[in-house]
Amino acid sequence: MPLTTAPDTLATRVGAEILGLLLPHHRTSDRAAAPAPAEAFPHQLRRIAAFVRDGAPVVFALPGFPCKSPNPAKVLGHLPDQGERLSLTFLDTLCAEIERVYPPGARVIICSDGHVFADLIGVPDEHIDAYADDLRLQIRQLGLERLSVFDLRDALGDLPHDAKRAHVHERYAPTVDALRAEFRTDDHALALYRGITRFLVEDTADWPGTRSALQRTCRQRAYGVIQRSRAWGALIAAHHPRAVRLSIHPQPIGAPKFGIRLLDVPDIWTTPWHSTAVHRPDGTWTLLPRTEAARTGRLVRQNGRASHFDQRDTA
Repeated sequence: MPLTTAPDTLATRVGAEILGLLLPHHRTSDRAAAPAPAEAFPHQLRRIAAFVRDGAPVVFALPGFPCKSPNPAKVLGHLPDQGERLSLTFLDTLCAEIERVYPPGARVIICSDGHVFADLIGVPDEHIDAYADDLRLQIRQLGLERLSVFDLRDALGDLPHDAKRAHVHERYAPTVDALRAEFRTDDHALALYRGITRFLVEDTADWPGTRSALQRTCRQRAYGVIQRSRAWGALIAAHHPRAVRLSIHPQPIGAPKFGIRLLDVPDIWTTPWHSTAVHRPDGTWTLLPRTEAARTGRLVRQNGRASHFDQRDTA
């Protein structure tokens, strides 16, 4: 009998090898006794294997890189800095590693989602445009040919930003009642809600009211952020239906989205756009709030812009 299953077997084997390169960078809140094998991620394995069967580059879609936090105690400004450069370089390097085991290689579409949330997180749309445009510039200047940026301008053209947000929300967002029901039964979804609420509280500068009033407001805004996040995910799926979905948020083992850690950080929720890059004495990098980084490091500028803090030789 002909071995009709051989191509599928080969695609699955190569797919598992590709997924194995991502596993050391899995961002998860699960406390497993041992690292999970590739077979524990059937959603990703199935999609990667489909690209392998076609002999096509594996396409990953990563929502994130929205804009810098509006809180100046956390970041150096509203444009990308060393934290983003390190993260972009990591993603391109990961694609290069995949290319060594699978010659067609891989690419990552960075789905920059700042405009989706701008009104909820208090960041001007012009800052978000500047951030996404600078991401594209950094990718070109660093020669990261395996990366590209996709944002609402690519999806909906020159419509006013408010009209774009309304369109995405009305077409794709779940209701608040549906989210509340989900949070009552899904611990991971509830952890995401709490994590986003915490970020919204931390990102709010110069709040005139009480701490409890701020927390109430941020809890309500967190529902809106998650609604828009789900809507953005649905829009990405419509534009990039075959892509393997990555996430900058922690994801449980076996979830449809694969959480990926961009840099070595003390908190699994920390991202380059909520913090500042710090070059440690041993030559490695981490992310810290700007005020904390400034206490232990020297500010470094690149091309006239604040870039990161250097802890080396500061003793």
